[in-house]
Amino acid sequence: MKPAADHEPPADDTARPRRRLSLPDLTWLPLLLGLGLWAYALPRIGFRTMGDYGLLDRLPAVYYVSLLVLTGGFLLGLRRAGTAPWWPAAYCVGLLFALKAPPAVLYDSVRYPWASKHDAVIDMLLANGELRPNAALSGNMSAYDQWPGFFSLNAALVRAFGVDSAASYLNWAPVVLGLLLMPVLVLLYRTFTEDWRLVWTAVWIFQLANWVGQDYLAPQGFAYILHLTVLAVVLRHFVLPGSAGRLRDRTWLDPAAATVPPPTGRRQRAVCVLILAPLIVAINAAHQLTPVMLCASLFALSLTRRYRNYGLLVVAGLLMLTWDLTMGRPLFTETLSTLRESIGELTRNSRAGYAGQLTGPGPELGGRTSVLMVLAIAALAAVAVFARRRLTRSALPLLLVSVAPLPLFAVNDYGGEMLFRVYLFGLPGAAFFAAAALVPATGAIRGTKGTKGTTGTSARAKAVRRRIAAVALPVVLVALAAGFLPSYYGKEKMYYTAPVETAMVTRAIDRAPDGALILAATGSFPRALHRYDQLEHWFFAEQELPENEKMLADPARYLADGIPPGTRAYVVLTRTQDVYTAGEGLLPPGGFSALRSRLSASPLFTVVEEHPYGVVLAYGPRS
Repeated sequence: MKPAADHEPPADDTARPRRRLSLPDLTWLPLLLGLGLWAYALPRIGFRTMGDYGLLDRLPAVYYVSLLVLTGGFLLGLRRAGTAPWWPAAYCVGLLFALKAPPAVLYDSVRYPWASKHDAVIDMLLANGELRPNAALSGNMSAYDQWPGFFSLNAALVRAFGVDSAASYLNWAPVVLGLLLMPVLVLLYRTFTEDWRLVWTAVWIFQLANWVGQDYLAPQGFAYILHLTVLAVVLRHFVLPGSAGRLRDRTWLDPAAATVPPPTGRRQRAVCVLILAPLIVAINAAHQLTPVMLCASLFALSLTRRYRNYGLLVVAGLLMLTWDLTMGRPLFTETLSTLRESIGELTRNSRAGYAGQLTGPGPELGGRTSVLMVLAIAALAAVAVFARRRLTRSALPLLLVSVAPLPLFAVNDYGGEMLFRVYLFGLPGAAFFAAAALVPATGAIRGTKGTKGTTGTSARAKAVRRRIAAVALPVVLVALAAGFLPSYYGKEKMYYTAPVETAMVTRAIDRAPDGALILAATGSFPRALHRYDQLEHWFFAEQELPENEKMLADPARYLADGIPPGTRAYVVLTRTQDVYTAGEGLLPPGGFSALRSRLSASPLFTVVEEHPYGVVLAYGPRS
């Protein structure tokens, strides 16, 4: 019997399921807004009037706002990373441009004065068409002829682009190398996690923590990309059969972890070795230290059951030794002769720089902030290693690769740069685990046998972790951005040179006859090594501060005693040298000014050219 009408549900809209309002997707809006604010800020950056704080107090407020907007947009994009990973990818590209493109867009000279020596090598290679690996070139330039791969590549690019020299694109290297590195990092991280949020957060943290300045137009940045490419291939295609164990069982994995890649047979691994061999040869042809880091990483991987494959390690070691004993033999034997003094000297090998201490507000702030950045990344990574042990277990190879460079502290100081290089090579893994500490695991709570009755507790703990992460992630990302700026731009006054100074240096060096000696306080100024294959160089203040204080007592006599008899010699002192020697603590306050005035007044030297940006003096009595 049909129920009474008054017992039927009312026939109105309240009985129908309610539809959620579909809001428009506005993930793109912060990206456009952030880049728009950045573009608005660019012409307002007062890079020509930098003071004690470098670019920090010359960046307009709108620039800092643009970074905040990009960070907010990235966090918004992370929510859709699982279905639309291109959004966080676009924000990572935007961050790269926002952080490192301003000098490329604005500067009318080469950033990092010492980078001009790489341009000089390329110019020499184009002009002479040959290398002289056994020649004792002045200014520590012999190494570049012994590891010429990077410079040969750029010489080809200069010809292909039809530009005058590599200086025309030199300042864009951090952006280009950053773009090339991004897919390699993604490939590396996707080997160990299926969570796109974790992948892109790790890439974002890597960019903020990569303040060491090794991504300019130099062999290190090029070889670094090849190094990580080799490791990414190894981690995905060199898994031994039967070595994964429980790591293929989802119940034993962290919810965000990826299962171990499929195993490969001997024939497949042999083919991969043949494919990777040219990349390893290119690394050896480009840089001295990176092959050592690669062998250390491959050795660390061989300690695991998963990658206990010595074939590639032997190939990499043999290729490195072959290059070191042939093309690189002069520097290699010289380095071996110094190991007796440096082995075991952990304190000396891990110091930053070769002499002096940072002085001035900007350099000191940058130095302190960089230390805090290292400690912050290490602390976050340690949290993830211990708090997410299942992820650590499956991503153990990445952790081993990160710590593999540490023993090199006991071997050599690498000209005062070993600290920066160890940090750089350990950063990819550290960034991954730091991101894992901030991005909570997703998916169902997977327990093991004997965990019955703990589901509610686990769910509550997971909810607490989510609430903490919702606050910690944006706070940490903003803090890292705040730390990047002084670490990267705090010493920017040392890195920008007015074109008028560069022109003066070029004129002075072009006037010098072949075989002449060029003297300067330091080699960190543009065009310092122009015509380096025809001239000798003496950067007389690149030593400990006490020795420089003795030199300042009578600089004219000090330099005259060091000039070989009958040698034509020229002293080139510039504003950039003044800023660099003060900031790096090579000279005491006012030391460079005293040096310049005393040499100019000395009867042993004649002023050839002088203006506010520098002075050029010739060795010899005044007429």
